Amino acid sequence: QVHLVESGGGLVQAGDSLRLSCAASGLAFSQYAVAWFRPAPGKEREFVADITRSGGATSYADSVKGRFTISRDNAKNTAYLQMNSLKPEETAVYYCNALSNKLYWGQGTQVTVSS
Repeated sequence: QVHLVESGGGLVQAGDSLRLSCAASGLAFSQYAVAWFRPAPGKEREFVADITRSGGATSYADSVKGRFTISRDNAKNTAYLQMNSLKPEETAVYYCNALSNKLYWGQGTQVTVSS
């Protein structure tokens, strides 16, 4: 059975940093691209960042470029999202997904940024 488990969320102040983790089990993690999403007004979820299977390429939403960094460690079956200079409007549940021939989602981790 496939599981994606996000962790690392919490309550921080504006300008602080957090590192989220997405730990995968039950799948060949290195064969899956990984992405992070969060809810947004008018959308179920908005794209935040993604990373290719090897980690050789990444992409970001314009709103997080220069502040967030996505990475992965295939030996640990884990992907990460380093979030710096957090803003109150980025308060959300952050979800990771893994995509190959199938798409899997985690349950999310809450990030709360106070002003």
